Amino acid sequence: MKGHIRKRGKSWAVVIELGRDADGKRRQKWHTVHGTKADAQKELVRILHELNTGLYAEPDRLLVRDYLGRWLSDHAKPNCSTRTWERYKDLVDSYISPRIGHLPLAKLRPLHIQELEAYLLSDGRRRRREGGPTGLSPQTVLHVHGVLRAALKQAVRWQLLARNPADAVRPPRAPRAEVQALDEEQTVALLKAAQDSRLYVPILLATTTGLRRGELLALRWQDVNLQAGVVTVVQNLRVTRTGGLDFGVPKTAKGRRSIALPPLAIQGLKEHRRRQKEQRLRLGPVWQEHGLVFPAPDGRPWHPDNLTTAFRDLCDRASIKIRFHDLRHTHATQLLRAGVHPKVVSERLGHSTIGITMDTYSHLLPGMQEEAAARIEASLRTALEGGRE
Repeated sequence: MKGHIRKRGKSWAVVIELGRDADGKRRQKWHTVHGTKADAQKELVRILHELNTGLYAEPDRLLVRDYLGRWLSDHAKPNCSTRTWERYKDLVDSYISPRIGHLPLAKLRPLHIQELEAYLLSDGRRRRREGGPTGLSPQTVLHVHGVLRAALKQAVRWQLLARNPADAVRPPRAPRAEVQALDEEQTVALLKAAQDSRLYVPILLATTTGLRRGELLALRWQDVNLQAGVVTVVQNLRVTRTGGLDFGVPKTAKGRRSIALPPLAIQGLKEHRRRQKEQRLRLGPVWQEHGLVFPAPDGRPWHPDNLTTAFRDLCDRASIKIRFHDLRHTHATQLLRAGVHPKVVSERLGHSTIGITMDTYSHLLPGMQEEAAARIEASLRTALEGGRE
């Protein structure tokens, strides 16, 4: 298979020679490249390689479902965690491909995507209960929109599309979930309820560091420096779609972080390590060493769902209505109310931007604004009164 490039105004054309048809007529396929000559040469090499390996699909004939399959395998899988990739694939297979997968990718328009999302909101639920809603939640449709938009953005990079049709679609607005958090007295009550259980130190660490459930369960003793009073987050533990466990790295660079520990947490970890050593000696060969701070009773990784179940049972006994993830909100809320700068809170939580922190905990700002106004009033009034003397 041969090909060449040709200048066409401000763009370049990649011309592929496809041989001759039954009548002896010369067959060519043209691809427009908006970029430099080097970009066109790279595209020529890519197309010729796909032709020679049988992977080539003409853009005009490439269906949305086939493109999404290629995007999932060639782009999403190498760049996402196992759990994230499984979620993407489920959204594609369940909601996107059944409705618009038959359309040629080159002919996909914003209206098609808008109609897809309207259908999902009104009638897209796979499992329907009698008398229950038939449509998906706005949050789920927002996830569908995000996956499709990301996939089509890559199609633009691969020069299969000139522009992203999802950019012209307004997705539904998902209602902001109300943040649930414990105050200091409720936190103490929860810790007292857990004091004689395996949950005490995980709860203590969650409320004093803001670590996520998966980050706690993936924490290793080599990531803990009790002398310096610091824990370092380098991995997390996730449940795969098949029910297995997977250790992965944080999604963003900010997720990999070091967090200073208060003395209360340091003391709790020291006592926890002592008890864990005793447990290891008591079990002998039954113990499976993985170096985890919070393993299952035999040393293996503690399944996140089992932790959640044990925590829910504890809260039911203590008459406290809270999720384990809300301990992370508790940590952030208590810091902000204590006047800690949002930038510091954002760094402890591992948010990619301070904007995420501010948006999540904006309900705390009115009181903080009033406090700021009172402080500036006191400061300026002191200076003004001093200047009059």
